[in-house]
Amino acid sequence: MEYLLTYINGIDPSLKTLPDEVYFIWQAVLIIVVVAIVPLAIFLLQRTLRAALNIKRYFKEMLSAGVGIAENTSSITALNDTIEVATTMVGVSEKLDEHSATIATVLSDRANGGSTS
Repeated sequence: MEYLLTYINGIDPSLKTLPDEVYFIWQAVLIIVVVAIVPLAIFLLQRTLRAALNIKRYFKEMLSAGVGIAENTSSITALNDTIEVATTMVGVSEKLDEHSATIATVLSDRANGGSTS
C-alpha cells in the first residue's frame, strides 16, 4: 500500500501522457453514466422492487385464499362417509319395506281371525 501511495504522490499532474481527445472522451462517458445510466438503473431497480413487493403481497393473498379453500373443502371426506351410510340405508329401507309388508299381512290375518303362527 505504501508503494502505491508513493507512486501516486510521485506523479506530476502537469504531465499528460495521453492526447486531450482521450480525456474528453473519458469525461463525456463519465457524464453520460452519471446523468443517464445511473438514474435509469435506479428507476429500473425501483420498478423491479415494486413488482417484487406486489408479487409478495399476491402470494400472501393466495395463501390465505388457499387456506380458506382447504378449510371449506375439508368436509368432503365427511360427505363421502355420508354417501356410504346413505347407500347402506337404502338397502336397509328396502328390507324394512319387505318386512313391513309381511308384518302387515300377518296383522291383517290376525285381525280377520286367522292363524297366529
